[in-house]
Amino acid sequence: MNELRDNSDVGELIQYIVIKIDDEQYGINIKFIDNIVRMQQITRVPQVDEYLKGVINIRGEIVPVMSVRMKMGLAEDEITNKSRIIILKTEAGDLVGIIVDQVNQVLTIDSNNVEKVRYDDKKAKSNGSFVSGVGHYEGGLVSILDLEAVVSDKEAKEKASNAS
Repeated sequence: MNELRDNSDVGELIQYIVIKIDDEQYGINIKFIDNIVRMQQITRVPQVDEYLKGVINIRGEIVPVMSVRMKMGLAEDEITNKSRIIILKTEAGDLVGIIVDQVNQVLTIDSNNVEKVRYDDKKAKSNGSFVSGVGHYEGGLVSILDLEAVVSDKEAKEKASNAS
């Protein structure tokens, strides 16, 4: 009987890629990741927000690339041999690249172990508005990135797409 009860407590198992941005670790739901590529030449696009670094060509498709650090109000990216561009596939099917300092590991976290984070309007502009929840796992905690908030600047994406 206890086995049945234990199984009902198990939520959906979700895999997250754990990335490093500045000194923090963030999780990205693996279902949104199309590809992870090494840093490469990014073609600058004029007259876009500073955090939009430009575009790259992935399998014949032009993909806008943004700096998550700058979008969060952090310092400019320091590109190292660990830096990567994560190609995200949005719910609308668009591809967007984000520059991260490092890709660390893949974690599987039970959805019951992810606590949603809510913010009031006063805090909406802070870095916290880019976090949708906090996942608990054996090694500690990981902040779950709210990808919609990270890539939501439609006006800037349109400028990058129109310029390419």
